[in-house]
Amino acid sequence: MKQPLLLLALLCALVVGCEKKPATTSGDAPPSAAKGVIGVSLLTLDNPFFKVIGDHITSEGKKHGYETIVVSGEKDVARQSNQVKDFIVKKVSAIVLSPCDSKAIGPVIREANAAGIPVLTVDIPYRGGDAKIVTQVATDNFGGGKEAAQAMIEALGEAGGKIAVLHFKQAESCQLRVAGFREVIDAHNAKGGAKIEIVTELESGGAKDVGYKAAEDALQAHQDLRGIFAINDPAALGARAALEKAGKTQIVIVGFDGQPEGKQAIKEGKIYADPIQFPDKMGVEIVKAIMRHSKGEELPPEMLIPTSLYRKADAEKDPELK
Repeated sequence: MKQPLLLLALLCALVVGCEKKPATTSGDAPPSAAKGVIGVSLLTLDNPFFKVIGDHITSEGKKHGYETIVVSGEKDVARQSNQVKDFIVKKVSAIVLSPCDSKAIGPVIREANAAGIPVLTVDIPYRGGDAKIVTQVATDNFGGGKEAAQAMIEALGEAGGKIAVLHFKQAESCQLRVAGFREVIDAHNAKGGAKIEIVTELESGGAKDVGYKAAEDALQAHQDLRGIFAINDPAALGARAALEKAGKTQIVIVGFDGQPEGKQAIKEGKIYADPIQFPDKMGVEIVKAIMRHSKGEELPPEMLIPTSLYRKADAEKDPELK
């Protein structure tokens, strides 16, 4: 009888050992499961600029053991507010926003504050003042607007002339670009050089189709137009299509962003220059900011990434272009 009892004891030991094994390996679960989720709501994903930001938040977050949910606000503050509410329900570790409206997004940010979830903004700031943001990571849009104006002055030369601005007033980043642009143009005119006159400022929606229509309207109102400053590449490319249709390709376009399609247009001489942004750096820096905050580090209210003026000579040396 001793032998069967011995076998039974051995079997029990094996069973107990098997039951304990999952407990000892639970610490080997993927890092994302241990650290949590970053919820990201961007202005739009139709614009490749924001897609690059989202992709780099995702890849950098993964390096630090975080999963990422990236959604598009579709330029609709109500939609974006609902996305943030969903992040709160999911109890994400941090929320990243490029606000669809720099002030109206405030109430839902306060809800995230009340839930103890840190909120950071990227590219577009929050300006409501009644909710707490950990930090803002953005392009130096005002400085970029000044670079755009320098490019316009350079392109128009001694003749100067009338120019149009294709705006996207809903986004504070674009307000800063236009403010920087105007400051340099005003300073240029004050020096007594060839006058550059901003004769119209039209809404471009930051999109090709609206930019196309805005450029058409500018051409109809001002037959002697010499230049267009568009606040991003989609609007600039829309304007270029309108100029081609009207047979006025001699009109100078200065864009903003440095998206691949915009850079290609610069290489082909369709856009004169762009102050280029670095959305990849913005995505990486926002995740680094989340990590620093999680360790209790106090962050500055704003971290700006300078632009770099990109002309045809730069495009011709760019290995990423055709």
